[in-house]
Amino acid sequence: MFKSIAVRYSQGSQTIKDPRQASPKGFRGRPQIADADCAPGCSACLQSCSVRAIEIDPLRIDLGRCIQCADCVPACPAGVLDISGQYKLAAADRADLVISRSRPELEPVRVSQSLRKRFGRSLKMRSVSAGGCNGCELEINALTNVNFDIGRYGIDIVASPRHADALVLSGPITRNMAQALSLCWQGMPDPKFVIAVGACAISGSPFEGADALEREFLDRFSPALYVPGCPPHPLTFVCGILDLLGIDS
Repeated sequence: MFKSIAVRYSQGSQTIKDPRQASPKGFRGRPQIADADCAPGCSACLQSCSVRAIEIDPLRIDLGRCIQCADCVPACPAGVLDISGQYKLAAADRADLVISRSRPELEPVRVSQSLRKRFGRSLKMRSVSAGGCNGCELEINALTNVNFDIGRYGIDIVASPRHADALVLSGPITRNMAQALSLCWQGMPDPKFVIAVGACAISGSPFEGADALEREFLDRFSPALYVPGCPPHPLTFVCGILDLLGIDS
C-alpha cells in the first residue's frame, strides 16, 4: 500500500486544471490553410483526400468529414496545407465546421442561453454507439477519467435514457442501430438535445453514402453540438460542451 501511495505522490496531480488552456503534445488537430497561392490547376490535395473533405476553387476543408489523416499535407506541392495542434474544433452549427482561406479559424461555440438555463449546473448524457469502431467511444469514456474529469462540472454519463438530458451519438448510424438509437431518444425525457461526436456521426465519413447506413435520425433531430475528429480528443468535447453551456473552467 505504501508503495502505491509513493507512486501516486511522485506522479502528482494528473487532472487538467483548465481544459481551455491545455496543450496536448503530438495531437493532429485542425488543418491549416496557408496564405499562399496554389499551383495553377493543381488538385493534388483533392485527389489525396479519401473522404471528400476538401474542395477547391476556392480551397475549403470540411472538418465534419475530415478524419485528420494528414495525407493532404505531403500531397500539396505548394505547402499550402498543414496540421495544427488546435483541439478547439467543436461547433454549434454544421456550417461552422468548414474552414477556408477567407475563414481559416473556426467560429467559437456560442452559449445557448436556453441550454445553459436548464443544464448549466447539471447535465446527464447517454452515450450511444450507432455502428462506431469504438475509437470515439473510448475517447467519450475518457471524459470521466482523472485527466479530464468532466464530472467536476456537473456533467456525467448515465446508463439509462430515462436519466439523460443529452444523447451523445457516435458512429455513422447503421441500419442495425437506427431503431435502437430512436428508442433511446424516445426514452429520454424532455427537454433533451443531441451531441454528434466524430466524423462518422457528423457526416457518415468515411462511410458516407453506404447502403448499410440509415441516417434519417439526424434529418429529424439536428445536433446542438458537433464534435469533429476521428476520433475527437476528449479536450475537444470538454471545451465544446463547456462553451455551449456557458460553464467557466
